[in-house]
Amino acid sequence: MRALLFALAASVAAALPVHAENVTVDVTAIVEHPALDAVRDGVKDALAAAGYKEGENLTFVYKSAQGNAATAAQIARQFAGEGPTVIVPISTPSAQTVAAATRDIPIVFSAVSDPVGAQLVKSMDKPGGNITGLSDMSPVAEHVALIKEILPNIKKLGFLYNSGEANSVSLLAALKAEAQKAGIEVVESAATKTAEVQGATRALVGKVDAVYVPTDNTIISALESAVGVAVESKLPLFTADTDSVARGAVAALGFNYYDVGKQTGAIVVRVLKGETVGDIPATVAKGTDLVVNKSAAAKMGVTLPEALVARATKVIE
Repeated sequence: MRALLFALAASVAAALPVHAENVTVDVTAIVEHPALDAVRDGVKDALAAAGYKEGENLTFVYKSAQGNAATAAQIARQFAGEGPTVIVPISTPSAQTVAAATRDIPIVFSAVSDPVGAQLVKSMDKPGGNITGLSDMSPVAEHVALIKEILPNIKKLGFLYNSGEANSVSLLAALKAEAQKAGIEVVESAATKTAEVQGATRALVGKVDAVYVPTDNTIISALESAVGVAVESKLPLFTADTDSVARGAVAALGFNYYDVGKQTGAIVVRVLKGETVGDIPATVAKGTDLVVNKSAAAKMGVTLPEALVARATKVIE
């Protein structure tokens, strides 16, 4: 009889989900916009695919700082106090505030362009401490080549950014180095909050041949303000964020941020399965998409080369 009971217990245990323990994953982003939202959704879907499902064995908490640094710090402190299994901060500002709030809870960041420059990790190979994650460092050399392909005679390129975002400062340095090789001068224009984006774009009119928007959360949150000025001034606007092309940019070569989220989620799963977070190398996201917007190009006085349109991952008419 006892043997039968043991056999029955074993069969019941075998039928249970592999991840029967309850875990909590807290996610935060500095602001809500399509790219960061896609990262969040990708993380959640990757967890589900690995057996961690909301309402069953996963508590998934999401909070946006709505572009406010003080709110981001408040969320970070709240998460640290609640003690979730893992915290996933999306974007450099959120990652920095979460890292400052806890040295104990595992942190897996996402969509951070320069984790070393942002002082989140000691090195990409050996992050150390309680943190690792995924970088979305833009392929800046390819961005310059893309802009040059569309505008062969470009001499000056405007760089629209928030000078307070560490990732944007790193991208500015990278862009200047690559643009110089192509004979292009970079002209900066900063906006420290969304209300300043339109004015910062207007400041570039008459000074540059095109505008480039990096993966800067402040600018992308108010992208329509920049696009409005670009259309009015016939000033071609390019972005590093592919989701922004549908919102009026000419073209972008960048990551599919839902895939970035799934890649981030895969790291979270490794932590949930018991790996030490600081021993997992921080990596750069894989894959790039080319998205072009023919309508936006026409409004900004640009004709897209047929060869470029032909190889685009997505064409917006």
